[in-house]
Amino acid sequence: MGHGIAQVTAMAGHEVTLRDIEQEFVDNGIESISANLQGGVERDKVTAEEKQATLDRISGTTDLETAVGDADMVVEAVPEEMDIKRTTFSDVEALVSDDTIIGSNTSSLSLTEIASALDNPSRAVGLHFFNPVHIMKLVEIVVPEQADRETVKFADEFVEDIGKVGVEVRDSPGFASSRLGVSLGVEAIRMLQEGVASPRDIDAAMELGYNHPMGPIELGDVVGLDVRLDILEHLREELGERFRPPQILRQKVRAGKLGKKTGEGFYVWEDGEIVGVSGEYDQNEGDGE
Repeated sequence: MGHGIAQVTAMAGHEVTLRDIEQEFVDNGIESISANLQGGVERDKVTAEEKQATLDRISGTTDLETAVGDADMVVEAVPEEMDIKRTTFSDVEALVSDDTIIGSNTSSLSLTEIASALDNPSRAVGLHFFNPVHIMKLVEIVVPEQADRETVKFADEFVEDIGKVGVEVRDSPGFASSRLGVSLGVEAIRMLQEGVASPRDIDAAMELGYNHPMGPIELGDVVGLDVRLDILEHLREELGERFRPPQILRQKVRAGKLGKKTGEGFYVWEDGEIVGVSGEYDQNEGDGE
């Protein structure tokens, strides 16, 4: 998510520093941005000049102080673990100016709890982007208990400035989008577990019947099945047993079949594209094709 946030921010004319813990990750992020922009050039969505100007606004580093020292706003996109989020917030606050806004891209964790790691929690706000960031228009602006209106106003204006549409939600488990999206996703996985339909047919039902751009099984693979499991565990703890993760999701994660990023989840992936269905669900492959 981090490289996508960097891309859309730079495309809007802002200077951006992309930071990660290893140079390889930084380089991979910038390469992904370049590939996304090249795809836009090939589809006549972006000019070659716009591509180069965007890349010129992006620098990369592994040094946190270099990345955030002069920033007006910092947006973290670290893994969905509370301790990592809180530590990142605290480390960033020690290096930025008093008026720097600190945002989190968390999709489900409590912003109020993350913000409490700060000496000045009123500067914290949630900026929940959606994948792929350069295509998806929505940003959830999540308001923790400690945020002041100036912080929220800054976030609103930033989201509009980068060409996204913001919806403001109160800090509650799963916010709005994750709670609804995960509800659909977990029910789709339960349907797989019960043998109701194949992954392809479940996805086609939502894509063709409800005009979803991507079915819930495919979306789970794209997001990461480990991320799906973590979110479900969190929502189960906060909201009850209706968010209990299905056993087949746990099995996928235990097997390291996490979706697109590992090459297999409920689908099989190559070069970022679906090339088949994972073995235990491929009994219907070829029917009608």
